[in-house]
Amino acid sequence: MIRTGATVVIVCISAMAFGQNNHRVLTFEEAIKIALRNSVTLNQQRNNLELNQMQKTSSIASIAPNVSATLSASRFDGNSFNPNAGVVVNGVRDNISGSISANMNLFSGFNRLNLIKQASTNLDAQSNFVHRTSQDVMNTVANQYLQVMLDVELLRIAIENFGALSKQLEQTKEQVRVGSRSPVDEYNQDALTKGAELRMVQAEITLNNDKALLSQTLLLDALEEFDVEKPSWDVNKLGNEAQSSEELANQAKLHRGDYLRAAKQETAQKYAMRAAVGNMVPSLIAFFNYGSAYNFQRGVPDSSLVSIPNTQVVVDPTQPSGYGLQTTTTSRWSRSEEQRSFNDQFRFDNVYKQYGFQLSIPLFNGFQNRTAHMQQRTLYENAKLNRRNVEFQIKNDVVRANRNFEGAKKAFAVTVDQLKSAEVAFSLETERYNLGVTNFVDFINANRVFVQAQTDKAQAEYRLLFQKVLLDYAVGTLKIEDIQP
Repeated sequence: MIRTGATVVIVCISAMAFGQNNHRVLTFEEAIKIALRNSVTLNQQRNNLELNQMQKTSSIASIAPNVSATLSASRFDGNSFNPNAGVVVNGVRDNISGSISANMNLFSGFNRLNLIKQASTNLDAQSNFVHRTSQDVMNTVANQYLQVMLDVELLRIAIENFGALSKQLEQTKEQVRVGSRSPVDEYNQDALTKGAELRMVQAEITLNNDKALLSQTLLLDALEEFDVEKPSWDVNKLGNEAQSSEELANQAKLHRGDYLRAAKQETAQKYAMRAAVGNMVPSLIAFFNYGSAYNFQRGVPDSSLVSIPNTQVVVDPTQPSGYGLQTTTTSRWSRSEEQRSFNDQFRFDNVYKQYGFQLSIPLFNGFQNRTAHMQQRTLYENAKLNRRNVEFQIKNDVVRANRNFEGAKKAFAVTVDQLKSAEVAFSLETERYNLGVTNFVDFINANRVFVQAQTDKAQAEYRLLFQKVLLDYAVGTLKIEDIQP
């Protein structure tokens, strides 16, 4: 009856910890894809990339003429000058005017050209940063996912250890009942079993916490339960070929997005500094304006046809001088000049065109242009320092990651041998303890060594996977395919 009860407890705990039938199974590939889709930081950098693209397009379009159209309507009530009649009028007058203006920068010390190069280089820098940010996301998710898998493995070890000790407790109780062991052995075994149960509960708590962290990174619903699936990785084939740190550091300069970004930012600041020089040289601008206007004086009729008399004197040559003068009167139709129609004013009378060139020579403006150039020069020098700093940083990252990777491979090989020896020792010690040949202290020690060996092996295995991911991340070649089975 006791054996059956312990078995039921173990089955219930195992079902609670590994209830995959009711939980969603989150594969590693799916976790990476979700992270790349939902990452707040990555999406923000993608938005910044779109902004840089628009800034590049705007800088290219800036070399084209600037064209603008204006239309205004106003009313004057009182004394105002009527440009159509050329007089000052007192009354209510409506005015409508419109114009189209265009100007084009012909030369400004190659300012526009350098701004285009700066915007293009900034776009490349942001593109490299987006790539590096995606690697940041993959690195974070890979480590968190592998940590959850390690927690699952440690929980499995704790459950198996608790099950084995529970069975051992049952045997000890039977032996105490028949008198082959003292009651103190039963109490010792019960305390050891309770300790194993405590470690099992603690392992489950750690698993839940790490799963919650992974869920937060992936932006999954906190109420959605999921389990991870261990990929079929073969750690024995992981990174068999050794590479020198110097070779990896040279590769990092070609692949690391943060270094490529720093180099592009240095170049962009150089173009910005050159563009600032253009503000200190003369600039030449071509301009063209075309417009017209209409004025309407209220209380004065619109233009209309009126009859204008025309008197002519005709001399009869057959008559003596002073005689034979004849007066001939004719009339012609013309529009009234008091107020012209909208069509006449806007299409003919008030049309104007203005075009020419404007040369601007900066003489003195409080050293603002010189200060702007000095500011851009300072940013350029700082960008050079930042690029050098990133260069040293990636070299240190690569060297450290490569050495840790080699150390992780050695540690994993050691833990494999350690587990084999500890498993054989615990099996023999358990048999000796059941036969009464050895004492309880030796049995506890063998159990502790065996459990620790299992834990060390699991940790070394996943640490090896961690270090492989970190090495690819340090070199800048981290891709989903590199950490796929």
